[in-house]
Amino acid sequence: MSRKVLILGGYGNFGKRIAQALVKAHIPVIIAGRDRAKAEVLEKELGTFAEVAAFDVNHNLAGQLTYLQPCVVVNTCGPFQNANYHVAETCIANGVHYIDLADGRAFVTGIIKLDAAAKARGVSIISGASTVPGLSSAVLEHFKHEFDSIKALRFGISPGQRAERGLATTQGILTYVGKPLACFAGNARAYGWQDIYRQKYPDLGKRWMANCDIPDLDLLPPAYCIQSIQFSAGLQLAPLHLGLWALSWLIRLGVPLNLTKHAASLLSASNCFDRFGSADGGMHMIITGTAQDGSPHTIKWFIIAKDGYGPYIPTIPAIVLAKKIASGMLPASGAYPCAAQVSLEEYLDELKDYPIYTVINP
Repeated sequence: MSRKVLILGGYGNFGKRIAQALVKAHIPVIIAGRDRAKAEVLEKELGTFAEVAAFDVNHNLAGQLTYLQPCVVVNTCGPFQNANYHVAETCIANGVHYIDLADGRAFVTGIIKLDAAAKARGVSIISGASTVPGLSSAVLEHFKHEFDSIKALRFGISPGQRAERGLATTQGILTYVGKPLACFAGNARAYGWQDIYRQKYPDLGKRWMANCDIPDLDLLPPAYCIQSIQFSAGLQLAPLHLGLWALSWLIRLGVPLNLTKHAASLLSASNCFDRFGSADGGMHMIITGTAQDGSPHTIKWFIIAKDGYGPYIPTIPAIVLAKKIASGMLPASGAYPCAAQVSLEEYLDELKDYPIYTVINP
């Protein structure tokens, strides 16, 4: 079997980091995208184990898979909030394993509709190989044995203002700002980018947080018997965070704003404030419940990324899984979300060379 990993969006914010990690492990990569010049810049940087394929993923993907013969496709081409399963279905039809970094709630949870077809072809179709639910479920798997029951999970991500941000991520968030979210455990009615609060992070200080719509809201409560769940994200600079919060109220009140249409302009405007922020970000997971002896128990787990290395964190599940597939250690066939597919030890081992560290119960 070919060991080549085809990375769609291979020179993008996440794709290039995945390519760097795989090449470092001597796994050949194909950097794919519509812009050959950008792909060739990264190819030159990566050297021997990299090659380029310039094409539009929406046209003749099947022909490209036949020609390139990858063992697995890693799809980083977001946003996934309104995407279809064309790429995954084409991979199944061609007998190629598939991994994506999707954070769209309906997209990731709905991937199971491809399960029968994937099993019939003996391929793994894994969606959401990113921070959520990849890392969040790894943390829960690591600590679940300390709990008899989990009452609540409150978790979130706050990137540094100067950390590299991708347009697709911005577009994804803007699709639900101010809009009602589908109900989830402990929350019958919530709205995107509302229910703001301040979260204190080790070494970073306090950051504003607000509701985000992610697959974990559906996946984690039944898997870990969580009674109440809340996921939030935050912008480091208060004026930017609170400005988006104000826009969420206008949308909630019925003002016809199409923020997604202006994602590029809003991201560009946000970048103008970089000098006022840092490149340091973090993620928190606060797990509250009952210990095995019946006493109240809380775990406060943080991961802190310094110097702009935060964007490496979402890439790790895809890297770990791609390495396994390329080396012949195949995950279970079928189509499923990337929940409990990567251990916390595997995750942190991939991050050991970066200024990224964890803190527990500060």
